[in-house]
Amino acid sequence: MAGNSQRRNRRTSNKKGATVGSGGQRRKGLEGRGPTPKAEDRKGHKAYRVSNAMARNAAKRKPVARRGGKGLSEMVVGRNPVFEALRDGVPATTLYVQQFIDNDERVREALNLATGRGNINIMEAPRPELDRMTNGLNHQGLVLQVPPYEYAHPEDLAAAAFDDHDDPLIVALDGVTDPRNLGAVVRSVSAFGGHGVVVPERRAAGMTAGAWKTSAGTAARTPVARATNLTRCLEQYQKAGLTVVGLAADGDREVHELEELAGPVVIVVGSEGKGLSRLVGETCDFLVRIPMPGGAESLNAGVAAGVVLYEAARRRMG
Repeated sequence: MAGNSQRRNRRTSNKKGATVGSGGQRRKGLEGRGPTPKAEDRKGHKAYRVSNAMARNAAKRKPVARRGGKGLSEMVVGRNPVFEALRDGVPATTLYVQQFIDNDERVREALNLATGRGNINIMEAPRPELDRMTNGLNHQGLVLQVPPYEYAHPEDLAAAAFDDHDDPLIVALDGVTDPRNLGAVVRSVSAFGGHGVVVPERRAAGMTAGAWKTSAGTAARTPVARATNLTRCLEQYQKAGLTVVGLAADGDREVHELEELAGPVVIVVGSEGKGLSRLVGETCDFLVRIPMPGGAESLNAGVAAGVVLYEAARRRMG
């Protein structure tokens, strides 16, 4: 009996009693630390390293743009050119005015037009600064900054027409280097209900201030797209169901004979001197000519495009 009593006492003596003055620390120790973080949020976990690597790779990749790229910014210099650019609606960001300039009628008119737009900054600059900006050109105290043109994507021209339940009517220019011809074509496309103009990215006229002026404001509502490779662009149009019609002095048919102009069509116009390039000519579904009883050898791009666009519009209205 004595031995059993001693064993019970030993077991009792090993038990711990309550700690006096704990201040509630035991209760805090039982509180949780919140939900377990996700694997990709824990630094030591493999999923964290994989997630970070994927994020870095995504940051390196450039976003895919559906636009046809931007042109180059441009300076219009001189009192008359600046006034005419503002009058004709050429886009502009800043009008630089020489300090202490003679305030003649052209300067006042340019300032009034720029102020009336409401979105053009007007800045004074010393003459040496304007000389530097224009590389020494005779700016006469006025310099207009024209922003880069935002080109459309060639596929978007046809897509926009189909979305409106229209047959696309597009003009593509092959080897046309005069911006004024481009502006004239844009104007004709707008006049006859076309859906846009395509120009090659290289060795071709772009949407400069001169092209804007010649378009007489229609460039604001008629998109111009830029193609990296014009031949491949035309092939893509063909796959989309468009007929590619090239203008050539030795074409097999005359313009008024081509019934396909009433449907989805791309009209390809070459340069006045060389006409269509070989690859572009071979890609065309039809080569047509414009009859010229007066004996002229060729027409410039703007006039030639206008003739064919009129015939296409006439057939569509009929």
